[in-house]
Amino acid sequence: MNSRVNKPIEILLIEDNEGDILLTRKAFEQGKISNHLSIARDGKEGVDFLLKQGKYTDVEVPTPDLILLDLNMPKMNGIEFLDYIKNIEQFKKIPVIVLTTSDSDEDVIKSYNLHASSYIKKPVDFNQFVEIIRNLQNYWFNIVKLPPR
Repeated sequence: MNSRVNKPIEILLIEDNEGDILLTRKAFEQGKISNHLSIARDGKEGVDFLLKQGKYTDVEVPTPDLILLDLNMPKMNGIEFLDYIKNIEQFKKIPVIVLTTSDSDEDVIKSYNLHASSYIKKPVDFNQFVEIIRNLQNYWFNIVKLPPR
C-alpha cells in the first residue's frame, strides 16, 4: 500500500475545456482517496504552475504527485508541455497521464516517446469517466509506489 494514502494526493489537471474540468472534479469527488485537484487551463499555465512563475510566483502551489494532461489546448498543447517538462530533472519522475479525446496513433506515439506514463482516451459517458478516474486513483495511489515529492 502506498504511504501517501493518508495525505491528500496532489493532482494537477491541465485542461482547457470547462465541462471536462467539472467532470473530472466530480469524478474525483466520488473517489475514495483524499485528493487536492489543481487546474491549469493550458500547457503554458501548467509549466508556470510547476516552475512557480507567472501568476504562481507568490502563491503556495503544491508539487503534484500526478499530472492529468489534455493534448488539444491553446498557447502550449499537451505534446509541447510534455516535451518541455520531461527535460527538467525535477519533473521527470512525476507521472503524466494523457487524458484526451484524441485517439490518433501519432498522438499516442508522440506522448509515449515524450515519457507519458499512460494514454487514455476520454469516454463521453459520465459513468465510464468516473470508472476510469476510480481505476486511475486505485492504480496510481494504492498499487504503484510513487517517488517522494
